[in-house]
Amino acid sequence: MAFLYHILRDRTILKLLLTVNVLGTIYGYIWYQYQLVETPPQFWLFVPDSPTASLFFVFVLIGFLFRKNWGLAEALAIVTLFKYGVWAVVMNLLLLIVEGNLHWTGYMLMLSHGAMAVQGLLYAPFYRIKNWHLAAAAVWILHDNIIDYVFRQMPRYGVLDLYYQPIGYFTFWLSILSIAIAYALCIRQNRLELSLQ
Repeated sequence: MAFLYHILRDRTILKLLLTVNVLGTIYGYIWYQYQLVETPPQFWLFVPDSPTASLFFVFVLIGFLFRKNWGLAEALAIVTLFKYGVWAVVMNLLLLIVEGNLHWTGYMLMLSHGAMAVQGLLYAPFYRIKNWHLAAAAVWILHDNIIDYVFRQMPRYGVLDLYYQPIGYFTFWLSILSIAIAYALCIRQNRLELSLQ
């Protein structure tokens, strides 16, 4: 395990992850462009969920490269990366079950979003998150649930729109799980805590 964390703090790995996340963030915002065109401006900030999550992690990685911890960005990153990473994997699996097949981009989305969730968790020992950081991240993610499932701004998944109420219920509890995991890995006493040095 020590070897893994030695690799994770390596500056070459951090730069590689930064590049991948910047490119993934750009691709994600492009993927949402058609939905954003139809979205009222007051909801724009909360519609592109996954690229915004990876954008938070971009700021975390920039901080790490300067040997800085930006607790608010770290809290937003771990909560949103886990939630939207897992959410996208589950939605694509559900799409596969409902339709009986999945376009290759669906498998690509499962792989990339699964990696999103994992990277956010792997770096948890390096985060320096305070209670108020996590509280702010919790407000962000729960508010996003309201925008998605009360104002119907959730990501477009075709036929899955028929199931938006159970999906909304699942998403709410996934948000709670994401907050709980962030607390367990980043705030509770006796957590694993590592330095970037």
